[in-house]
Amino acid sequence: MAFQETAVQNLIEISRYSKRVVLKSLLERSDGGVSLVGEKIVIGGWVKSAKKVMNEPPPPPPPPAVAEQAVTEQAEGRPKDLSCCEILVNWVPIIWCFKKASRASSRLDKEKSTDGLRELLPLPPTVVLQVSDGSCVDRLQVVVDSSIAHSEQTMLRGTSILVEGVLQLSSVAGKSVIELKAEKILHLGVVDHAKYPLSKTRIPFDTLWDWAHFRPRTTTVASITRIGNALTRATHTFFQNNGFLFVQVPVITAVDSEGQSEKFHVTTLFGRPTKEEMQSGVNDGRDIVSLDSIKASIKDKSNRIEELKRSNSNEEALIAAVQDLQKTKEIALQLEAKEKAKAATSSKSTVFSFSDDYFSCQAYLTVSGRLHLESYACAVGQVYSFGPRFKAETKQSAKRVAEMWMVEAEIAFAEEQEAMSCATDFLKFLCKWVLENCSQDMKFVVKRIDKTVADGLRSVESAKFEVISYAEAIYALKQVSERKFDAAIEDGLPLTQEHESYLADEIYKSPVIIHKYPKQLKPFYVRVNDDGETVAAFDVVIPKVGAVIRGSQNEERFSILSNRINELGLPSEKYEWYLDLRRHGTVKHAGFSLGFDLMVLLATGVTDVRNVIPFSRSYRILNN
Repeated sequence: MAFQETAVQNLIEISRYSKRVVLKSLLERSDGGVSLVGEKIVIGGWVKSAKKVMNEPPPPPPPPAVAEQAVTEQAEGRPKDLSCCEILVNWVPIIWCFKKASRASSRLDKEKSTDGLRELLPLPPTVVLQVSDGSCVDRLQVVVDSSIAHSEQTMLRGTSILVEGVLQLSSVAGKSVIELKAEKILHLGVVDHAKYPLSKTRIPFDTLWDWAHFRPRTTTVASITRIGNALTRATHTFFQNNGFLFVQVPVITAVDSEGQSEKFHVTTLFGRPTKEEMQSGVNDGRDIVSLDSIKASIKDKSNRIEELKRSNSNEEALIAAVQDLQKTKEIALQLEAKEKAKAATSSKSTVFSFSDDYFSCQAYLTVSGRLHLESYACAVGQVYSFGPRFKAETKQSAKRVAEMWMVEAEIAFAEEQEAMSCATDFLKFLCKWVLENCSQDMKFVVKRIDKTVADGLRSVESAKFEVISYAEAIYALKQVSERKFDAAIEDGLPLTQEHESYLADEIYKSPVIIHKYPKQLKPFYVRVNDDGETVAAFDVVIPKVGAVIRGSQNEERFSILSNRINELGLPSEKYEWYLDLRRHGTVKHAGFSLGFDLMVLLATGVTDVRNVIPFSRSYRILNN
């Protein structure tokens, strides 16, 4: 690949690791790339659409001109007296030309000349491709002559292409002001049109769930991915700029971070033979082959015996094959007996001894990382983490799946009000970042998904959040007569997603912070208020999305925290390390968790969280 060393490298950003020009650096320039016309570059991407442009054959040559003198005189408007000889001389070339054309036509009709036919046939078509490399919404128009690549290969939607060519002004009407005139195809990854799931356009979101590995090739999912990436960068920018340290918290933990939540257990005991099975010989650990493979072998050996019988092979080979088959059947019978014994044993209630497990204790996928963050906040001041959290909930919800990413922060020497302030500042910062740094993608989602999404981000950025207590929220919901809620509205019962959304969408029509929850509705570690009945917990609810942030001031008093653990019947030995933070150098501290995937919903206008998570894990669905 040849590149111009001076002007191109000064003007065009070439990817350091793939030696190609990223399309965003071309198409999002202020002039649309016009200043780069004439530069030779290499680009790579996937074909989004294509069309053929038929090339017309060149027009036939004009008839010979009249003699120069006659033309000049005609132009001057003055006729000249010509002799018969002069007229004949002037017309001889014309007569000769017509005669030659007549002979050529006659020869075509008689001889069917290949060369003559080629002159009359239309030229091979040029293919105009719309190519995207995922770096931006816009696509680059690539013109590929059929002499470079077969049109049927390059035109299929989803084909990958690496092409070298020269930038030029667009020759075909379209969105781009520039195009790439292909000179060389460096790579072509064709698709099977009949089997490729994205061969059609505008595929519904729920249909794409079956092909999670192809979803990012759609324009919509690619745009959502870029917005999610911008939110990730904004997250780290906010906390780093405000003096927070990034801390990685464990995904596997021995504690239930919320006390009584639905957890995923992590164990290596399943499938391992128990001591009773080992002693009874039901599974001695030496089974190398499965019963199915033995049965398949029996079938093959039987077919082999039939072939030997038909071919009248020597009797010794036939006898050996029959004996081999008999031994294989005996092995199958033994394996069947073991399978039945194993099934009978497993049908009984099995009590696992977790002392034999990998960690020698019960382990879970973490529900929250805030407990582990506390230990670092109580040492280095203020910290944050960003990673996956897990809840084994079976309720179907558009706002909740089994695995979701959370942004969590803990601040030492802070109380509930400081955590609220930090949470709302963080939320507004994310909204502003997306509006300022994702303009093209925001234009796309406004056009394709939700016309109001950009206005929604602006309203959150500039809003004054309504702060209400749980009791005030219950009272406001009880006054609603025009709407019947699925869940009851009673003091002491949790607010559902439906309740929270109605408060923000219909009653207050703005972001709402709900705090002072009854202590039984929040995790054991939340600080108990002076009334002894409520706790210093808060939820930030956003219109159209629901509760995006949940936070609290955590209990720093040893005796009260210890009593809460005992009240809920939690295994106190699992929380001794957590209580140690209160025994030694305790300090007031507060923090919050932001549902990152819910933030992507807010920024894109998508309504189902499964559509913004790259590989969604939900109840009974695990495709990849």
